[in-house]
Amino acid sequence: MPVVASFMYRDGKRAEELPLSPMPISFKDNEFAWIGLYAPTAEELATLQQAYGLHQLAAEDALNPQQIAKVEVYGEQLFVVAKTAHLEGDKIAYGQTALFVGRHHLISVRQGSARAHTELRAQLEASPQLLQKGPDYVLHAIIDFIVDGYLPVVQTVEDRVLAMEKHMLVAFLERDEIRRIFRLRRQVILFQRILGPMSELVGKLVHLDLPCIDEHAKPYFRDVHDHVRRVEAMLGGLREVITSVFEASNLLEQQRQGTITRQLAAWAAILAVPTAIAGIYGMNFEHMPELQTRYGYFVVLAIIAALCSFLFYRFKKAGWI
Repeated sequence: MPVVASFMYRDGKRAEELPLSPMPISFKDNEFAWIGLYAPTAEELATLQQAYGLHQLAAEDALNPQQIAKVEVYGEQLFVVAKTAHLEGDKIAYGQTALFVGRHHLISVRQGSARAHTELRAQLEASPQLLQKGPDYVLHAIIDFIVDGYLPVVQTVEDRVLAMEKHMLVAFLERDEIRRIFRLRRQVILFQRILGPMSELVGKLVHLDLPCIDEHAKPYFRDVHDHVRRVEAMLGGLREVITSVFEASNLLEQQRQGTITRQLAAWAAILAVPTAIAGIYGMNFEHMPELQTRYGYFVVLAIIAALCSFLFYRFKKAGWI
């Protein structure tokens, strides 16, 4: 069985390792089990289902990695599904942690989660005064651990978007960069869809009267709820930044194109002067004025130079050149 850890805690301290068998275990008031599994099979989870009285529907949901974040009540037990997130390149990948919470047990089933609970377990074991309060405080610690994992994801995506924004101000965005903007925007939208149910989940733990959740534990869940809403606010701002980067890129590109168009128009107007004069005197008529003028060639060149210089001055002053 893919067991990460399976221990009994007594008065907040690790007492002994628990064997995993279908036989029910008796616990005293100051004892509870904390069992961590990673990607178990249905047969493997069925062993714990018999030992701890897990509901069949909850066991099936724990094995399905496509569940949304939720909290459900089965008798005197809670079943919680929390969604984890981590970055794989520019893609936000999601995992799932299912939690079975009873008066004397907490069983976590991770699917596709990149962060193990080993470090979290060590931190809690270093604070026995918190562990001795029971499984509901462990539930808070795991959900808080998952939500805290959202912040590095959002901050990394934000840093990448800001880097693209900085690059946009000095150069045209290439086609691949524009595609990347839309990929990041899509990832942010999907992440917002994940955070909505997560916020509802933690809100229920704060406001509803649920079994296995002590009234004194609710301020802890309220703190986690604040963290979720903070991430939601960051994502909302990040989505607006991504949209503004794309819109600003379009505006700057239009501005650059307008500048180039004005420059081309100015030079075309300047070149039109000698073209027009040369075209007139290039007509093959026998009787044309000034054809016999001794210094006509130099006079025409001077007129062309004067007109072109005047136009260049005017366009330069207008900022077209």
